[in-house]
Amino acid sequence: MFENNRVDNALPLGPPKGGRAETGVEEIIVMLNDIESRRGLILDRRQLMAGAAALGLSAGFARAAETPKKGGTLRLGMEGGSASDSLDPRTYADSIPISYGWQLWNGLVEIDEKGDPTGELAESWEAKPGATEWIFNIRKGVTFGSGKTLDADDVIYSLNLHRGETKSGAKDLLSGISDIKKLNANQIQITLKSADAGLPTVFADYHILIVPNNFTDFSKPDGTGAFELDHFEPGVRVLTKAKKGDYWKTGRGHFDSVELRYIPDVAARTQALKSGQIDAANRLAPKTISLDMRDPNLNIVRTKGTGNRFAWVALCDTDPYSNLDLRLALKYGIDRQKIIDNVHHGFATMGNDTTVAPSQKYYASDIPQRPYDPDKAAFHFKKAGLANAKLELQVSEGAFSGATDSAVLYQEALQKAGVALDVKRVSGDGYWDNVWLKAPFSAVYWGGRPSADNQLAQTFLSTANWNDTHWRRPEFDKLITAARAELDDKKRGQLYGEAQKLIWEDGGMVCFAIGDYLDGYTKKVKGTAPHPHYDMCDQRIAEKGWFA
Repeated sequence: MFENNRVDNALPLGPPKGGRAETGVEEIIVMLNDIESRRGLILDRRQLMAGAAALGLSAGFARAAETPKKGGTLRLGMEGGSASDSLDPRTYADSIPISYGWQLWNGLVEIDEKGDPTGELAESWEAKPGATEWIFNIRKGVTFGSGKTLDADDVIYSLNLHRGETKSGAKDLLSGISDIKKLNANQIQITLKSADAGLPTVFADYHILIVPNNFTDFSKPDGTGAFELDHFEPGVRVLTKAKKGDYWKTGRGHFDSVELRYIPDVAARTQALKSGQIDAANRLAPKTISLDMRDPNLNIVRTKGTGNRFAWVALCDTDPYSNLDLRLALKYGIDRQKIIDNVHHGFATMGNDTTVAPSQKYYASDIPQRPYDPDKAAFHFKKAGLANAKLELQVSEGAFSGATDSAVLYQEALQKAGVALDVKRVSGDGYWDNVWLKAPFSAVYWGGRPSADNQLAQTFLSTANWNDTHWRRPEFDKLITAARAELDDKKRGQLYGEAQKLIWEDGGMVCFAIGDYLDGYTKKVKGTAPHPHYDMCDQRIAEKGWFA
């Protein structure tokens, strides 16, 4: 058996361990927010206990756990969506769809609090020798909202939605699958084109949600999640309500209903939280977060070094960005630390021109951090012979908060290298449809993915739907394929490292910062904790949380 995972040892059976003494878990997280675990978290469970002891808290902190209470409407105020949002998981591209997607549906695999894959609708799995054939055991006794019992046919149909001719963001993650077949009502076999030791992690992707066999009408969701759809008004709000009966995950699904409001302006979102109009907010402003931390009515959860990857992306197949020396000039000409200090106010880690974060396994730590070097930028710009080229960076606050200020600082830094860059501010409405993947040079952020492979495959594979630099290198594709097939962990890491180096040397991404996730909750919201995957408890606060 290559890998076997059972959820009965993984899914929390109640609130996070470590209840509330005089000082709460969330407050401890703030007070100890400079502690980092091996995965870049502010705290893991062991650190939380150690931190409590260091602060002189009683042992009751480590033992006493509040009993979750049923009831209430959780009001979320979030950035990360638009009026074009859909209920079809194949289209999800930002935090709000991820949040309501996991309210309505479940995936095969979930990422646990240590960053490892754990079973969700897949109760367990194992790989045959060589890791080209995998057996997944489907959880029994789970029903969809329609009353249909989950079975292997549903899983096979759902996976195939992201294979072949599809615009799904997960298409490239499943491109290595050659066949999926049903072994019995609760077991499937997946055959791969080549070995992939990390296949289970692929199924934690937020697009890969399980729907009933032959399901097509996504305007009327039929899921296995804790909630069912009540009202869908993209760009404004989404309402869900708890299904009748007990949720199949013990210790989750406590709220009666969830109201998710689109509040793209961070000042408005923060004010709504402070005034009690909402119970939780994502992406709080680094500029004011220190003040927010001192608010006695709020709990702030900071997850360090695992947040959104902020970048500029140039289309490598479009002039003038097809010129490697120009791309190098753009990379050496950015003062990353200045942007982190002035836009992120220190709540970010320096990026190094790929989307793999230092907190992730297989991060290529041997690649030197690219410095701000105006002289080297000027050298490459002169070598490119493009003195008269028009360089225009399209940005929008609809891409990410702080994009405009970051771009202005970038413009100023490039001027010192003799590179003239125009910054064009565009509307946030339709940014992801009209600018991203289309403009020659634009702003983008990439959320964290559950593994380095996912991170690299969705962004840089030649066949990737979301290859937003149009950087296509067969040698890179071969390295990813070889890394997946390599069962020796050290050798596997070396292959992923070589893949990252190719991007660093030749790619069209200028990744300048990896933000900290900054969530805010009113004191009555319980069950919150940092998570290595996404913010807002892995975008599952609606499922995991409860009211005091």
